[in-house]
Amino acid sequence: MDQKQKLNTGQTIRVGFAFLAILAFWQMYNNVIPLILTKTFHMDKGFSGVIMAADNVLALFLLPLFGGLSDRCKAKIGKRKPFILGGSIAAVFLMLLVPFLDNAYFKNPKTGIEIVFVCVLGCILVAMGTYRSPAVALMPDVTPKPLRSKANAIINLMGALGGIIYLIIAKIMYPSAKTQHAAHVDYLPLFLVVAGIMILSLIVVMFFVNEIQWNAEMLAYEKAHPEENLAEETADHKEVLPKDVKKSLLFLLFSVALWYMGYNAMETWFTTYADAMWNIGIGDASLGLTVATGGAILFFIPSGILASRIGRKKTIMGGILLLSACFFGVFAYTCVYHEFHSLLYILFFLVGTAWAFINVNSLPMVLEMCKGSEVGRFTGFYYSFSMAAQIVTPVCAGALLEHAGCMTLFPYCAVFALLSFVTMLFVRHGDTKFEARRGLEAFEDMD
Repeated sequence: MDQKQKLNTGQTIRVGFAFLAILAFWQMYNNVIPLILTKTFHMDKGFSGVIMAADNVLALFLLPLFGGLSDRCKAKIGKRKPFILGGSIAAVFLMLLVPFLDNAYFKNPKTGIEIVFVCVLGCILVAMGTYRSPAVALMPDVTPKPLRSKANAIINLMGALGGIIYLIIAKIMYPSAKTQHAAHVDYLPLFLVVAGIMILSLIVVMFFVNEIQWNAEMLAYEKAHPEENLAEETADHKEVLPKDVKKSLLFLLFSVALWYMGYNAMETWFTTYADAMWNIGIGDASLGLTVATGGAILFFIPSGILASRIGRKKTIMGGILLLSACFFGVFAYTCVYHEFHSLLYILFFLVGTAWAFINVNSLPMVLEMCKGSEVGRFTGFYYSFSMAAQIVTPVCAGALLEHAGCMTLFPYCAVFALLSFVTMLFVRHGDTKFEARRGLEAFEDMD
């Protein structure tokens, strides 16, 4: 075995198909479900926000539960695959019921259909929760620790690719000309396409990812190179963080929550905002989000290179300022113009760029403050704060849109982004001063 193992990019891409399917699903869920709730079932935006936040509430319980169960799984195909298989199949079956119930309620509004619809949404969220955490754990299961940040860059790209594939499909299938004056929109074709993406991704993971063999190779490599896992050997689970490091960690986690408060509000309510303020349908609104996702994809790797040169904290804070400026820019545009203009795509591209600067570097900052054996626990801290924000913000932003008007969406997003800038000022640990490398190599030493 080589003295320093190189990341198997093809292997990581195959593992990343699980993330591609997950992100394609959630992009559709966040775009379409709010429209169905408000336009077909005529729910107010505050209550719709409660329903949209339910996935994050369930995730707080389901992710650690099924992550722990998969840790103890002894199946012949691996620890994670049984959960990915069962959860994916259940999610696909349940999600295809959504457009049928939507169409049925439009034709014959009955309280019973509405109740069944909400129950089906709940079951979908449980199904997705059963395999999201095992899918997340699959990458570190087969990747040595020094290579995990590099692998994470590829995983992020695969997830973003899933989101952008969905958005392109939505733009093609549902242009404004088709949806603008329609009394009701049939989303069954869109759900069928996303179900197909999820099934194809599942096939790749089940037949082309050898979880057991790759895990054995990873463990053998780490055993042969104990110098790369020194933290694992010397970690003391009972040792507490120094006070200054703990303070930095708390302010960083508060920052994570705050910028997710702003960004997730835009993700959840943008299609509703675009429909109300510019009278454009889900297809054209989705194109704006597609451009943002494209900006993020293009800048995932450059954001790592920039962080290696100027540090993670400065990169994140620059991203926060850019994100805030873009949100205020959309608000200012809407104050003056009442129709969508293609120049807005520039702002959406910059939104994606800013999010890449923030998102790629924030988790490595959290993990930099922990010992090697505590990576899972600190990753849990990160996702707990990000998910808690995504529980609160759809409800808060939805209630604000309902009672104060849709114009409040982007000021809301900008204010929370700026608050995260303030809390980041108090973060003094978790940065990096590595020399810049080319391409994905910039991610290799970010653990």
